[in-house]
Amino acid sequence: MIDDIFLFVNIVQQQSLAKAAAKLGVPAATVSRRLKYLEEQVGNKLIHRSARAFTLTSQGDIFYNAYVDIVEQFEARQQQLEKQMGSLEGPLKVLAPSNISTSLLRPMWSSFIDKYPQIKLDLNLNNDTQDLPASQADIALRIGPQASSALYQKRVGSIQTLLVASAAYLANNPVPEQLSDLTNHRLIGTHHISHWQMTHRKTGKQQALRPKFSCLINDVKLITQLASDGLGIALLPYSEIQHSLEAGKLIKVLPQWQGPVRDIYMLWPSGKLLSHRAICLRDFIEHFLQNELIIQQHVC
Repeated sequence: MIDDIFLFVNIVQQQSLAKAAAKLGVPAATVSRRLKYLEEQVGNKLIHRSARAFTLTSQGDIFYNAYVDIVEQFEARQQQLEKQMGSLEGPLKVLAPSNISTSLLRPMWSSFIDKYPQIKLDLNLNNDTQDLPASQADIALRIGPQASSALYQKRVGSIQTLLVASAAYLANNPVPEQLSDLTNHRLIGTHHISHWQMTHRKTGKQQALRPKFSCLINDVKLITQLASDGLGIALLPYSEIQHSLEAGKLIKVLPQWQGPVRDIYMLWPSGKLLSHRAICLRDFIEHFLQNELIIQQHVC
């Protein structure tokens, strides 16, 4: 009925069913049908209409005056909202994991802020999964799909994982030649991953390992540091070890095998329209990660 009241006010302001139909982009027959339905709902004829005349009934005049201010306020607010949603100027609150944001995405944030100075970025970094609706953030970045029907999710990229160790560790221990050899090595793990799902790069063969870790760390940067210090073999995302590999601090172990691919998702509350600012960031991150994926495919 609310939509029909909105329609009625527009009919009166346009002084014509046909003009109201044209303004609202609906067929004239639909306007006539919905006006008739509204009159049936209120139990009164609201408009006297003929080929030459268009006048409000007394009940129609009362009905119009009761709702015209509300409808006009709604239309004004809607126009204001559409302007805000379509503008790049304004705040953008984002949730993202600390690890990936300060490693792989670090140059991306700088580029985004430099390119869009009119966007006031409010970036909240945390490796724990924060409640997106409760935080009132516009959009969030997550590793892996989230089990929530209350969120829209879009995969925007992926990160490969690989086994690495320092040159010093491999110099003092037998170099693994097959996955089963890992049982004789010190393995550094994380609380989040209890087993390593490995895939052979050429054959596609998969093998699940349940390592006996020498230590468990809940921070991937510290795991990277421990591996660089020669304290064992670790399965790490390329985003965290890229510079260590380039500098020779870490070396690939069993390079014919790769760990699970970590998919990266952008999330936002279902039922919420993304602002132009949020869409801009989402597309910017996706483009950046697509370029990174090409680099990974050549290096890993």
